[in-house]
Amino acid sequence: MRLYAGFVCLIALLFFSCGGTKTAVIWTDRPEFALYGDYFNSAQSQYKVKVRYFEFPSAQLDKTNAVPDIIVASWLKNSLTRGHFKSLDNLFGAKKLSRSVFYPRLLAAGRIDRNQHLLPVSFNVPALVFSKEHELSNPFTIGFDEIIELSRGFNVETRGAYTRMGFSPIWSDGFLLITAELFGASFREASPLAWDSDALDSAMNYIVSWNNMINTSHQATMDFSFKYFIEPPERLIQSRRILFSYMESSDLFTLSEESRNNIDFRWIMEHEKIPIAENSVYLGIPKRAKSVIAARAFVQWFFKLDNQRQLMEYGRANSINETVFGICGGFSALAPVTEQIFPRFYPELLGRMPPSEYLVPHGNLPENWSVLRERVVIPYLQDHAAREQNEEIYPLEMRLADWLRMNR
Repeated sequence: MRLYAGFVCLIALLFFSCGGTKTAVIWTDRPEFALYGDYFNSAQSQYKVKVRYFEFPSAQLDKTNAVPDIIVASWLKNSLTRGHFKSLDNLFGAKKLSRSVFYPRLLAAGRIDRNQHLLPVSFNVPALVFSKEHELSNPFTIGFDEIIELSRGFNVETRGAYTRMGFSPIWSDGFLLITAELFGASFREASPLAWDSDALDSAMNYIVSWNNMINTSHQATMDFSFKYFIEPPERLIQSRRILFSYMESSDLFTLSEESRNNIDFRWIMEHEKIPIAENSVYLGIPKRAKSVIAARAFVQWFFKLDNQRQLMEYGRANSINETVFGICGGFSALAPVTEQIFPRFYPELLGRMPPSEYLVPHGNLPENWSVLRERVVIPYLQDHAAREQNEEIYPLEMRLADWLRMNR
C-alpha cells in the first residue's frame, strides 16, 4: 500500500513538473477571448483556462515573474519571438492540427528557422465601401486608378467649394499607411524601426499629387471634411455626399445591419497585393509556461473548424458579433472557416472572400509598434500629405530620434 501511494505521488509529481496542471492561464489584448475561455470551460471538463487582459501582453513578460501558459495578441512577431515562445511543431500531425487549413502566408509568418513559434488566429484587410447603385469593374477588388477616375467624375464644386467629393486619400490615416506599404515602405523592426525612405517618399508624393489633382488642394479637402464629416461615412455615402470611404474589414462588418444593407464594398488591391492589417492576432505558448498540457489542449480545441463555428454561433446568440467581427475581431486564419463558415454569419461575404493568393501579411514589427505608429509614423504621414509644393517637413528619422530620447 505504501509502495502504491509512493507511485501515485511520483506520477503526480511528474505530471505537474512536466506542465501537467489542468488550468492554463491566457494573457490577451482581445477582450472577447474571455468569452472563448468560458465557452471552452463549459464545453469540456478535463481542462480549464483563466483569461487575463493586458493592453500589451508580451511586454508583461519582462515586467513580472508571472508567466502565462498562452499569449493571444497583436505585435507578437518580433526579434523576441524565439526567446519568448516554444516551438509548436508538435501540435501538427495525425489527429492533431493540420497545416493545410491555415492561410499559408499567415502560418509562414509565425515561423522562425522552420520552427512554428506562433500560430495565426485572425486578420483584417482594407476595403473601400460605396453605395450599391454604383458599378465597378471588378466584383472583388479595386485599385488606385479606378478610385481616382470614379472620384473625379463624382466631384461637384459650387462657388469655389466642394459640395460632393468622391474620395480623398487624406481622409483616413489607415489609407495613408496602406498606401505607404503598397509602395514598399516596409516598416519593420530594427532598433526599433526601419523603413525604405525612397519608397515612403514616392508613396507620399503620390498621395499629394492624387489629392491635388482630384480635389484641388489639401485645404479644399479639409474644408469639405470640416463641413460635412459631422456624420459617419456610411451616412455620407447614402446621402451621396461622398462616393467612397476607407474601412478595415473589422469596422465594415460591425456596422449596423441597416447600414450594411445599403452599401457595397471592394477589397483594396494594388500590384496584385491585398495588404493584411499589421495588427493580425497570433498565439504562442511561452517557454516558461507551467501548464503546457492544458495549454496544448486549449490550442488544439480552439483551432478545430467546428469549434470556431460554435464560437461564432455563441457570439451571435449573445450579440457579441455586433461589436466584434468574426473570430477574435477578424477573419479566421483557418481558411475553411473564413471561406465556408463566415458567409453563414455575414451573407455579404458569399463569393466575396479576399483572394488568398493576393493576401500579404506584414513583416516583423517592433513590440511597441502601435505606439510608434500613432505618435511618430502617422503624424509624419499627415504632415507629408498636407505639405505645399517644395515645403520641407521634419524628417521621420528625426521624429523617431526625438521620441526615443523623450521615452528613455
